[in-house]
Parts: sequence; structure tokens; C-alpha cells
Amino acid sequence: GNVIIFAPSTSEVYPKGLNTNVKVGLGGLDAQMEGAFRPGHFEGVVQVVKRMLDIINPTQLFMGQKDFQQFTIIQKMIDELYVPTQLVVVPIQRQDDGLAMSSRNVRLLPHDKSRAVVIYKILKAIKRKKYHLTPEKCIKYAMKQCDLDGFKPEYFYIADGYTLKSIKSWDKHDYIVCCCAVWAGDVRLIDNMIMKKPRSLKLY
Repeated sequence: GNVIIFAPSTSEVYPKGLNTNVKVGLGGLDAQMEGAFRPGHFEGVVQVVKRMLDIINPTQLFMGQKDFQQFTIIQKMIDELYVPTQLVVVPIQRQDDGLAMSSRNVRLLPHDKSRAVVIYKILKAIKRKKYHLTPEKCIKYAMKQCDLDGFKPEYFYIADGYTLKSIKSWDKHDYIVCCCAVWAGDVRLIDNMIMKKPRSLKLY
């Protein structure tokens, strides 16, 4: 198919006098995980993405599952503002060993890159352990495993996939995701895995 690159100047995107302030009630979607460590980040993301959609007016917007909180917030913005664009979630692309692909991976030192697959292994272990451990105990397990492998976990967070609020029970929610941010040396890696979702929910 055809590939078209849109590379406008700053003045084209933000002409003088244009009000680009977007008011969206995020309902706390930006209060945890990435939002807790990067205050105000998602407000900026909403502003930029909304401006892009206004200019291009696409029928579909493709966003990666790896930035789970980000695509959830953009979906909220689309719904709140009645933007005529369908958000399509693209599955996480992984290396053969399971490490989530990212431009940051090139900055990993060789010994860190070979061990960073532990993040994926921990997420898979949580998915197995959810049948006999509470979300809280699964998080404690994940944090400890990261420490044992020499990495510094910033957070492991098990949340309702719709509200992004932390959960205390697996049984009371039908859409659950585990998200994490882990420091591998000087490189901050994020990843997530859907633990549970209704069959009717089509992400891809």
C-alpha cells in the first residue's frame, strides 16, 4: 500500500492565535502508573493527538498496546469529544525471547538486554499465579523477582482495564491488565499483559 508521511512545520500545526486547549475529563485515568511518575504528561499527549486528528481527520488511529495507559486515555478523549476516528490497538511486538520491542532496547547494555526478558517471564508468571494469589501478593512477587534479577522495578500495577484503578480481587472484574515499568541499568522499560478480558472485547 501507499505510505504517506505528514511532516508539517510548527506554524502549520499551531498557527498564531489558534486555541488548542482540549478539556477532557479523564476520570483519574492519568492518576497512576506513568501519570504518577510523569505529572501532566498525558494532558500534553491529549492536546497533541487531538490536534493531529483535527488536521488529518483519519478514519482510524493505530496505537500500540505497550502504552496501555496512553491508548486508554486517547480512547476516553475520542469518546468524550465524539471524534469520528476509530482507535485500533496494535499488539505488543516481542523479540524471540519475549522482550517487548522498543527503540530504547538499543541503549541496553549486552548483559542487561539478555536478562531483560525476565520482565516478560514475570508477567506470564502473574497470569498463572492469579488462580491462587491475590493481586497484592502477585505484585509483591513481581517486585521481589525483579530485585533478585538485579533490576530496579518502578512499579507493577494490576488494574481494571477500563478504569485503570487498582484491584484487590480477580473475581470482581472482567477486564484486567498488569502494567509495569522496570529500570534495566539506565534504561527504563515498560510492558504489560492482559490478565483477563471478556470475549466480546476486541482489542485487535
